[in-house]
Amino acid sequence: MKLKRKVALTAVALVAAGLLTSCTGGDAQQQESISSFPDKWDEEITIDVFDGLANYMGIQEGWFADIVKKKFNMKLNIIAPNVAGGGDTLYNTRVSAGDLGDMIITEKGEKLDELVQGGLVMDSAPFYPAMSNFEEFDTAVEHLNDGKDGVYAFPTSVSSLKPTQPSEGLDPTFGPYVRWDLYKALGYPELNTLEDLVPVLKDMQDLEPTAPNGGKVYALSLFKDWDGNMMVTAKQPTTFYGYDELGFVLAKADGSDYQGILDDDGEYMRTLKFYHEANKLGLVDPESTTQNYDTMWSKVQNGQVLFSWWPWLGQAAYNTDVNTAAGKGFELAPVKDINIFSYGAEAYGGKPVIAIGSKAEDPERIAAFIDWLYSAEGTYANNSQTMGAAGPQGMTWELDDAGQPVLTELGKQAFISGEAQVPAELGGGTYTDGASALNVTAVLPVDIDEETGLPFSYKAWPSYQELVKTPLSEDWSAKMGGAATTMEYLETNDQLLVAPGASYAAPADPSEIETLRNQVKAIVIQYSWQMAFAASDDEFETLKAQLQEQAAGLGYDKVLEFDMENAESQNKQREAVAADAG
Repeated sequence: MKLKRKVALTAVALVAAGLLTSCTGGDAQQQESISSFPDKWDEEITIDVFDGLANYMGIQEGWFADIVKKKFNMKLNIIAPNVAGGGDTLYNTRVSAGDLGDMIITEKGEKLDELVQGGLVMDSAPFYPAMSNFEEFDTAVEHLNDGKDGVYAFPTSVSSLKPTQPSEGLDPTFGPYVRWDLYKALGYPELNTLEDLVPVLKDMQDLEPTAPNGGKVYALSLFKDWDGNMMVTAKQPTTFYGYDELGFVLAKADGSDYQGILDDDGEYMRTLKFYHEANKLGLVDPESTTQNYDTMWSKVQNGQVLFSWWPWLGQAAYNTDVNTAAGKGFELAPVKDINIFSYGAEAYGGKPVIAIGSKAEDPERIAAFIDWLYSAEGTYANNSQTMGAAGPQGMTWELDDAGQPVLTELGKQAFISGEAQVPAELGGGTYTDGASALNVTAVLPVDIDEETGLPFSYKAWPSYQELVKTPLSEDWSAKMGGAATTMEYLETNDQLLVAPGASYAAPADPSEIETLRNQVKAIVIQYSWQMAFAASDDEFETLKAQLQEQAAGLGYDKVLEFDMENAESQNKQREAVAADAG
């Protein structure tokens, strides 16, 4: 507990000297160092939570709000740039005003550094000795705040797992998931590579052209509101081959390859071509160019989409107990040449971080709330938007007579049937609507709860695995060599490429790079969508050439060089943490 002891002593000394301020971050309002939090708070407060991950904007409602109200007498007002139009507009506006929020969820590296330097986040050192749930994650906190002369932020996705172990649990973050029932109806056609999916998806769409709700079925449905440095849905299939993005670079998990997204024969262009070929066959939802994630999710839920890049989309939206009992649902397709990117458990936590805003009026209560998020109770409750998190004990799950966790009837309705009504005394509304809008994982769901000896993720519980055996899962397992889970199949077949969890944070863009990047990424996104929906192969190639030419003219190569250096630095850190892990 080196950091905790060091911080406590430093804070006390500074208070005594009247110097508990920082030349950069906020000063915790001359707060004395504390060793424990109050048992209750009499006055209700509402805090503004600026959350770069949230997909909901407004006052948190439902069962999670009820927990926070009862424990902290506090309401959460979520401020979400994703909902406010995406991009950095809302962020920049609030930073310019000098008050980003009372509690801040952002990214380490560039954004955190500028917030510390600008005095928009508070040094939480006075509260840290009371934050007992960080004891086993103290090293991660120390690493995140190294060189900052204080405790300005808290890491997320912390874990006791080795950094070379997958962080995702039973399912990877990414993967080619298809409507298995239709794939089965075709006789399980062979899939050697990504491109083989196109004719198979065409045949699947022909088998079921109309959904039960009367809507037209499309193999692929895309969305725009998560686009950043590139078209986000064009990046996803690159992960099936071991790549992930860093700026304009696609870096392979094992450091064996680095590509610029505009490389002629690179994986990003390959994906755009994949969508183009699919669109020529009428497989891409024409509303993709205007719809957001929520609209697309509803279509998946209604059976109007046949392909998903993620298990937490296809399976979460469509694999209800009614559908799976009928043999319908999304499962990983056996594409032979894939080698799926997996995020290793972060040695020092993930990219998102949590901080207290420098203008917060009750920072002690916010610190207590943050500390609770890392407790077992908080892990179950807050991580509920993350696939496999079990929700609150006593509501969605309980311990049986043998001390083993089992889902309650409400839990079965929420996680298997697809939705559940929460009793009014626990917050009311639906389970999904009441889930934590923070959308951040403090402790990985695959980490072990000491009380049960099992992961926080209900999907890893023997009781759940027995409960959810269905015609769908049994057919998939039989076809996939008897594998019980997606991860088991991928690891058995050497089709999982784990990027060691190095907790790398890219440095802030210099002003010139930032300007060039903003110019280039706008062109990349614009042309990527046009290429996916190009009317002919000739138009696709023409647009591709125009994109490459215009991007080069706007400074793409200079930004790519900067990103490439960062990608190589990231790999060095991955190699270092892997070596340290042994």
